[in-house]
Amino acid sequence: MLTEKRSSMLHGVLLIALFACAAFYIGSAQIFQELSFSPMIIGIILGMIYANSLRNHLPETWVPGIQFSSKKILRLGIILYGFRLTFQDIAAVGVAGILIDAIVVTVTILGGVAIGKLLKMDRDLALLTSVGSGICGAAAVLGAEATIKTKPYKTAVAVATVVIFGTISMFLYPIAYRAGILNLDADQMGIFSGSTLHEVAHAVGAGNAMGGNIANVSIIVKMIRVMLLVPVLLVLGWWVASTAKNSGTEAKGGKVAIPWFALGFLAVIGFNSLNLLPTAVIDVINYIDTFLLTMAMAALGAETSIDKFKKAGAKPFLLAFILWMWLLGGGCLMAKYLAPMFL
Repeated sequence: MLTEKRSSMLHGVLLIALFACAAFYIGSAQIFQELSFSPMIIGIILGMIYANSLRNHLPETWVPGIQFSSKKILRLGIILYGFRLTFQDIAAVGVAGILIDAIVVTVTILGGVAIGKLLKMDRDLALLTSVGSGICGAAAVLGAEATIKTKPYKTAVAVATVVIFGTISMFLYPIAYRAGILNLDADQMGIFSGSTLHEVAHAVGAGNAMGGNIANVSIIVKMIRVMLLVPVLLVLGWWVASTAKNSGTEAKGGKVAIPWFALGFLAVIGFNSLNLLPTAVIDVINYIDTFLLTMAMAALGAETSIDKFKKAGAKPFLLAFILWMWLLGGGCLMAKYLAPMFL
């Protein structure tokens, strides 16, 4: 019986792995590379296509494998994401990048939750949308989802907002910079891009499109925002436990549910900062990690039907739009007036 259960779970995991393979293949097409659409984004789209077509025609015994991919594999992917970062990256951009990143992340998340409350949005959905906008797009949404343990369709909706507004910004920033609309020098533009673009892929795409040193500064500032995912997840873990305690639903005396994968993520960054592994090995690990995160995205998409998108309504996209306007305006002003004080 146990062997049969494991076999059924394996079928679900293999199905999701096939979706991830397909996402990598599709993502290798020139048009998607030019748009900087990562396999993760394509993965969740494929998962959603499956959820709204073949989902009801496959054995229910495969569902545990899909859920395993959206939870366990997700956490492993977040931990390995730390191999993309080093503490040396922080020193490279100095106080200006760190300070502006901290302000952007704090204001975006707290402000987004407050605006979500005013809009009478679902609390978890408002939080996921705000975290995705404030930190690092889909990866941050996945990390937050793993901490607050919400419904998969909410994750998919939050990721959709990141894709829409992040992609618009990726094209808008180079156009505005070249036209002189923003009136920022190269370092300021790099800080502005890295501190406000949603996905790492967006920062890479926009930075490369603007040329010069902008890409390097943009990516480093962006990766510092990714590091801020750790304290945010720790605070979320404490908040979830406190909320459960106040509502009388805690499982074990209101004990704080520490997201250990976040600490693992930080530990990996520390190890990577020692430069003990060859670059080729790090590249292989990052490739594997992208595959694991793509599996997680596909699994979350597989639990998301169109009906659930309708249920979420337009409010998440309105919230994401408001946060996007804050990132554009607030980020530009900080890069222009605050950054020069520390550069």
